[in-house]
Amino acid sequence: MSEWLVVIGLAVSGLVSSPVIGGAFEIEGVTFADTFQAGPLPMPLQGVGVAKFLRTITVYVGALYLAPGTKPERVLDDVPKRLELSYFRAIQAGDFGRAAMKVLADNMSPATITRLKPRIEQLHRLYQDVKPGDRYGLTYLPGVGTELALNGERKGIVEGADFAAAYFAIWLGPDPINEALKEGLMHRREGG
Repeated sequence: MSEWLVVIGLAVSGLVSSPVIGGAFEIEGVTFADTFQAGPLPMPLQGVGVAKFLRTITVYVGALYLAPGTKPERVLDDVPKRLELSYFRAIQAGDFGRAAMKVLADNMSPATITRLKPRIEQLHRLYQDVKPGDRYGLTYLPGVGTELALNGERKGIVEGADFAAAYFAIWLGPDPINEALKEGLMHRREGG
């Protein structure tokens, strides 16, 4: 992990909202870059997936980026990662927090939620309404924290590896918000 700390130390000043680089992968008409650049750290695309409501209504598509050499089963460890979500539907800011709290409760103990609650609320205050075509990015760098960005604009950063593990579990934990989305994110997609 020490090699990440050196790279991440260099990334702190211009944290995470750097533009993506590389080729592209398309899913449901939405394009995701093959690589996301977090400061000096390139993170290759791990996988993409679709979140549907009632198995028929596409709500958003997502892409997961992991630091080179990171195995997908270690995604909730203290490793660099990015989740990018592109929305097909308008969603009110408050709905993000309500949905997140339900899935957090499915993935962790009440004691853990209580301990993390101030930081969870900090992130939830950063959410804004989205319209179709908007993208949220959630990027974690060890020693820096979890950045929330909307359409490439940084909204804020929440500290802690424990927070990142809990919050990324919404999509990638044992009881995710959408199992098909998790499956797609965790398995490397080829082509585009």
